[in-house]
Amino acid sequence: MTEPTGLFSGRSPETIDLLLRRRSGSAKTMRAPGPNPEEIQLILRAGVRVPDHGKLAPWRFVLFEGDARAVFGAALARILAAREPGAGETRFEMERTRFLRAPLVIAVISAPKLDKPIPEWEQRLSAAAVCQNMVIAATALGFGVQWVTEWYAYDETACRALGLTDPERVAGFLYVGTPAEPLSERERPELSRLVQSWQSRLTEQ
Repeated sequence: MTEPTGLFSGRSPETIDLLLRRRSGSAKTMRAPGPNPEEIQLILRAGVRVPDHGKLAPWRFVLFEGDARAVFGAALARILAAREPGAGETRFEMERTRFLRAPLVIAVISAPKLDKPIPEWEQRLSAAAVCQNMVIAATALGFGVQWVTEWYAYDETACRALGLTDPERVAGFLYVGTPAEPLSERERPELSRLVQSWQSRLTEQ
């Protein structure tokens, strides 16, 4: 694995092209193979190269591969049965197989350091940036990626099963695998409706 050397300089048209073409995949249409161990390390290394005010590293990762996906899915089914006993077998089966949709699921955990002077909001935003960096890295490696949260990211029991402690939160679950079908494009927002030049609204007294 090649280590980065020196500071980055120069233009990278390939990066711009990737960013302009990037499209989220769907975990429902993913299949094996997923990233190999070396590729997983590349994705994680790309993830931690984000803006991080105070150099706190206010995030961590939980990886689900192989049998661990089914084990956690069984836990989700039990948690759902406790909170929604009438959910029905179809829903329970969906939870049992949820993490089996992709060969790799990465839980990105926001873990702010509240004893530090850096605002918590900035630390949470850094965790979101980690998710996006990893999405871009996995896409650059040729994989399909879907960044989701879903109900179990906000369920206290599910979060305990993940090993979260207060004030940790799930920033996202990244499903990574090989797309089983071409990714379709969707309509993007019109920039002219989102961008404006700032003008002072202060008036002289």
